[in-house]
Amino acid sequence: MFKGYSKNFWVLALGMFLFMTSFNLLIPELNSIIDSLGSGDKKGLVFIFFSITAALSRPISGKLSDTIGRKKSMQIGIIIGAITCLLYPYAETLAFFLILRLAHGFSAGFQPTAATAMATDLLPADKRGFGMGIWGVFVSIGFGFGQMLSSPIIQVFGPDSIFYFATAFAMSSSLLIYKVKETLPSEQIVKFSPSLLRLRWDEIVEPSVRPAAIVMLFVAICSGYIFVITPDMSEMLHLENKGIFFGYYTISTLVIRLFTSSLSDKLGRRNTLLIAVTLLGIAMLMVANATTSFWFLSAALLYGVASGISSPTLMAWMADLSNPKRRGIGSGTLYIALEVGFMSGAGLSILTYKDTFSSITYSFGVAAAFCGLAVIYLLWHLHTFKASDLEVIDNKA
Repeated sequence: MFKGYSKNFWVLALGMFLFMTSFNLLIPELNSIIDSLGSGDKKGLVFIFFSITAALSRPISGKLSDTIGRKKSMQIGIIIGAITCLLYPYAETLAFFLILRLAHGFSAGFQPTAATAMATDLLPADKRGFGMGIWGVFVSIGFGFGQMLSSPIIQVFGPDSIFYFATAFAMSSSLLIYKVKETLPSEQIVKFSPSLLRLRWDEIVEPSVRPAAIVMLFVAICSGYIFVITPDMSEMLHLENKGIFFGYYTISTLVIRLFTSSLSDKLGRRNTLLIAVTLLGIAMLMVANATTSFWFLSAALLYGVASGISSPTLMAWMADLSNPKRRGIGSGTLYIALEVGFMSGAGLSILTYKDTFSSITYSFGVAAAFCGLAVIYLLWHLHTFKASDLEVIDNKA
């Protein structure tokens, strides 16, 4: 089952796990930090500011990973992230805290874009769906492990300790990435120069990846709501660990990937995504009506199932549609859609979420509506374009 995947791939995946753990350690405590700064009504800004620079840095990272190399681009993101984590304890005003969120977003924009481009370089084309499933397992473990670990670390070592643990995880990721062999062909690698930071439009967005990016946008809007609201919901439902929703999410997404990672290789990317976004919509409706911890955590499990199917499928579809020489830009395009969607969901939560159960119902009802839009788009796409047309989809959709 795991034959055909190189040592480079496994080391890269482990490095990605450590990086994801690093910045996810902070997420369950962000709302509390904002409350302590006297700005509890601005919780969504924490994720909006993060997403702004994450989105802006994606095309830069994509271009640099296609020019100076995947490894150097990843290391830029990791180092910026580590420095930012060290500065968080000194944030005593909302303005400074939001500046740090901008820096952290830049870091998160750089590393995953280049890492995903390298991962797709390393995967055999006929095992890409399953390979991205494995990749997603490492991402999801870091995602859930970081958030579940946050509260215990604070209880044992104190509030500021999560920032130092986050720094340690980031630097450990840097050491592992250093061991990975560069996958960008040597004849394509150039020395860095400031001119590389000047971007043309076709270096920001890879048109061929547009269909996958549209679906990613709708899916990510739901994630924006999840990240902003579920830590508060945990407190409302008297759950001690604010990251427990993501712990249950991680368990289910890991289990589902074991059985469905190759699903899109068999059913096709779009058919698989139809299943995933339908389940995601149901999960959003479950969160909307969750008034007990059982219902809330059941919704987390279904959210994990939906994400466990959709994430590797979207990554594999992106790789299918991208020109191999522009895979860094293609990866960046998909992540831009992720950040814009996440930022939109977090921004909408400012308008719809008022620290009450009734506003939670309305907020996640809106999120479910975006899943409906994703279903409509996929049905249209299946009706309009045959599988054989997808290689030239950039001229049509």
